[in-house]
Amino acid sequence: MAILSLQNPATGESLGTLAEATPEQIHQTMESARGAFASWSQTSLSERLDYLVRLRHYLVEHGEELALQISQDTGKVTLEAFMTEIFVTVDTIRFYEKNAHRMLSSQKVPTNLVLWPKKSYIHYKPMGVVAVISPWNYPFQLAMIPVLSALVAGNTVILKPSEVTPSTGLLIEELFRAVPLPKGVVSVLHGGREVGQALVTERPDKIFFTGSVATGKKIMAAAAEHLIPVELELGGKDPMIVLEDAHLERAANAAVWGAFTNSGQVCMSVERLYVHESIYPDFLALVTKKASALRQGYPDQAEVGSMTSPQQIGIVRQHVEEALAKGATAVIGGQFPVTSDSMFLPPTILTNVTSDMKIMQEETFGPILPIMTFSHEEEAIRLANASPYGLNASVWSRDKTRARRVAEKLESGNVCMNDVIISYANPYLPFGGVKSSGIGRYRGPSGLQAFTHSISIIHDPGTRKREVNWYPYTEDQRRLFVGLTDFLYARKRKWNRGVLGAIWRELKRLF
Repeated sequence: MAILSLQNPATGESLGTLAEATPEQIHQTMESARGAFASWSQTSLSERLDYLVRLRHYLVEHGEELALQISQDTGKVTLEAFMTEIFVTVDTIRFYEKNAHRMLSSQKVPTNLVLWPKKSYIHYKPMGVVAVISPWNYPFQLAMIPVLSALVAGNTVILKPSEVTPSTGLLIEELFRAVPLPKGVVSVLHGGREVGQALVTERPDKIFFTGSVATGKKIMAAAAEHLIPVELELGGKDPMIVLEDAHLERAANAAVWGAFTNSGQVCMSVERLYVHESIYPDFLALVTKKASALRQGYPDQAEVGSMTSPQQIGIVRQHVEEALAKGATAVIGGQFPVTSDSMFLPPTILTNVTSDMKIMQEETFGPILPIMTFSHEEEAIRLANASPYGLNASVWSRDKTRARRVAEKLESGNVCMNDVIISYANPYLPFGGVKSSGIGRYRGPSGLQAFTHSISIIHDPGTRKREVNWYPYTEDQRRLFVGLTDFLYARKRKWNRGVLGAIWRELKRLF
């Protein structure tokens, strides 16, 4: 039986160990989830939301305590843990309490006149067992929000938290015991890659994965064997474009926070900064001053905490060292820890970078801010779009029309104007990427409905003997359809008595 080590990355303190789930436990968990689906899917939406209300109350009452536990598992400062893990989750719950009935109720849709007297609507039906495989950078909210979305939609859920932050996985498991659901409705399986692979092999009815592009491709390939629907929220290399008419103070503050929050371990971090050449000197001075003032430490009285994954430090080091070797300059930072066991990386600003460097091409996922200049709007758009990723982006200008024009030309699933990252925080907006940044959307009405099967239903009163398109086929049917097509869709509407006669004879056959 494999064992996971629980450790505080900021202090190195051991927090214990945890046994990984065995293949037999994974199979039994799936069987339990399938058994629970029969009853959970039939509970009313009001009952399901009542559970979320209790969960919200628990999170509010224990929020600071839970944030500290998340901080111990990730190395992030506790204020960030509270804001980005607890608050965002509670806010999403409240959003579902207010809006889930509207988003999941049957939706009437128009029916073409030629189909009269039929009526049409869309019914949203739970899918079954949803497997959620969550990441380590925001191990609480990036697990809880898809789990809760699936539950609200009437599914049962199996969560596989990241093996990098197993303590938060335990915390979530304890949370669902403290605010209990019926047995099998939510289950947590602890472990690494093998546990995730075994979970996919058990053929859940949907897989929701957040993580790397490489792992996402493997999950999608495995799911394709059984045509399992997959939603992938993958990486980013998000650009920030600062036009010459931007509010420099606001943009500088945003660049520093957007690049260094959670030590840059955010899929929507500012990982590429493009600044108009006319404002570059002033903007660089502002950004350097603000970044130099950041306090790094753990767990309080600081802005920047530690890294969470030792493996990620190696990637960050490789990107920075390659950039420096190719001529980049570290305005601040750029130095790696003297001791190999330290998980703290200093906030780093790089200038003189070029588009062919890894620091501008590959996801770095660390506290690094590389800056380039551009001379005109079209160049900035071209540079921003020259990436295999497309998760989030931001555009900065005092001219709303101009900012919107640039924003809508960016190849990105989400774009902020005069702000960074924040699109995820609005639960009314769908969230997801394009290109290598993922497939599908969650959050917002379409995101909740993505955890359902959309069933198209059309209803006829059933009072007629037959339909006009049914057997037996006749010459009158031919005249009728040709005549209708000409009348409804031709460049010039045409009608004749022969068609009217065909319609009359067909109507007599219908009743």
